[in-house]
Amino acid sequence: MKVKAVFFDLFETLISEFVNGSRKAARSTLLEEALGVDSSLFRTEWNARQQQRMDGTYSDFPSVIAEILKVLDHPVDNDIIEALHRERIAEKAIVFSSLDQRILRMLEQVQELGIKICLISNCTQEEVTAWHSSELAACFDAALFSYQVKAAKPNPEIYQLACEKMGVSPAESLFVGDGGSNELEGAAKVGMTAYQATWFVPPYISERIKGYPKLAEPLELLEQIRLCNT
Repeated sequence: MKVKAVFFDLFETLISEFVNGSRKAARSTLLEEALGVDSSLFRTEWNARQQQRMDGTYSDFPSVIAEILKVLDHPVDNDIIEALHRERIAEKAIVFSSLDQRILRMLEQVQELGIKICLISNCTQEEVTAWHSSELAACFDAALFSYQVKAAKPNPEIYQLACEKMGVSPAESLFVGDGGSNELEGAAKVGMTAYQATWFVPPYISERIKGYPKLAEPLELLEQIRLCNT
């Protein structure tokens, strides 16, 4: 098999929200506290909407919050919601401002091989507002965000859409991700060769995922590409 495209996950693969176990962007305001609602009730409703937040069922962050408040029979203050929205965009942007140089070098070398590079990310709009102005974006031929294409990993549709966009078959493609959302299994099921990126992931988490080759350093991907192409 000759590799014609590499598809990457975003969070905890190309960027990480954590350093030494703590968030890079400390949350200045807890959503539930700012909204004045019970924390456990809010988190239950927030987590219950994880899939719908990723697959674009909700148009944006404010619409999710407004619905939760209505379900909890709590007054909806649009000014507070919009302030939280702006704060969340700023917090999510921080991780794009300090990129790991190992990642950029790896992407540059993949580009030099003439291989197409595409992003497949489960995300909401406010989480990736900073993507377009980041150094990462310039390294990619295309980016598929789940909220835009209305499908989230491991749904086979998002992988198939990505392959169609790159003009390649799954068999000609590699997928690299930390393994969240069963993304490696999803990639493998459509015919991609999947690798687990472990450089940002603690061992006690990465070891839970079995059956996929592990990459401890970004540049290890280049050796895998060479092996596939020989």
